[in-house]
Parts: sequence; C-alpha cells; structure tokens
Amino acid sequence: MSKILVAYFSASGTTARAAKNLAEAAGADLYEIKPAVPYTSADLNWQNKSSRSSVEMQDKSSRPALADTNANIGAYDTILLGFPIWWYTAPTIINTFLESYDFFGKKIVLFATSGGSGIGGCADALKGSVSPGAQITAGRMLNGRLSPDELKKWVETL
Repeated sequence: MSKILVAYFSASGTTARAAKNLAEAAGADLYEIKPAVPYTSADLNWQNKSSRSSVEMQDKSSRPALADTNANIGAYDTILLGFPIWWYTAPTIINTFLESYDFFGKKIVLFATSGGSGIGGCADALKGSVSPGAQITAGRMLNGRLSPDELKKWVETL
C-alpha cells in the first residue's frame, strides 16, 4: 500500500477544510504549505490589480517564499496536492513548493477548490516545476461537502 501525503495551500480556509477531510478519508498524513509572509485579505483582493495575489499571478516567474521546507517528501509514494484556483490556475506558491523538493518517482495528484473555475490545465501548467521522473496529473475539484466514502473511493482509484 502506498504512503500518501496530502499537501495543501489555503488562503481562506476552504482548501484547508477539503484537505483535512481528504487526509482523514484516505488515512494520509497532512502538510500545510505556508507562505513566509501570510496573505492578508487585502493581498487576496483579486479586483485590485495592485494586490499581492494579483501581482504574483500576473508574473509567471513569481515564487513566493515558503515559511519552511520541512515536508518529508521522500517518505511518500503519492502526494495529493491541493490549492485554491487563482486566475484559472494554481497560485505561484505551488510552483515554489514543487521546485523546493525532489519528487523523482512520486505520483502527484492535484485537487483544488474554486468559486467557479475548474482544475483544467493546472497539471500542464505545473509540469515545468516538477522534478524529472515525477508524474503529475489533474485530479478533481473538492468543492462542497464530499462524504468520507466519496473521498476514499476517489483515492482508491488513484
């Protein structure tokens, strides 16, 4: 049986709730991806072109610093990687996370939360940030309240 890590970034708590439910249903460990400088509500104002999140998402080379790089990625076979969808893709801190570890031989399955966008091209957009020899695939949206059984069944299909 593969060892699973649920790693997630959450700005408002929505993705954190989904990640915790997923980890519990999958019997997986949980790791929060935290920015070195936490996001404020003003930072997350997507309607303000000068807000931190808007500026980061306009610059595809933006790599917000992580609070730590203590995830023991080597101990896991599968990483379920979660994030909120920002501007139709993963926040650039997810690139920072992927570029901070060696994922060789790992299976990375994405999950996301969003008020309206899908997970679509996120896997393709993140491939350049993943170690050679790692497999990254789009998983699914985890909006709303999925039952533990639904989550467990999904993980079993991976």
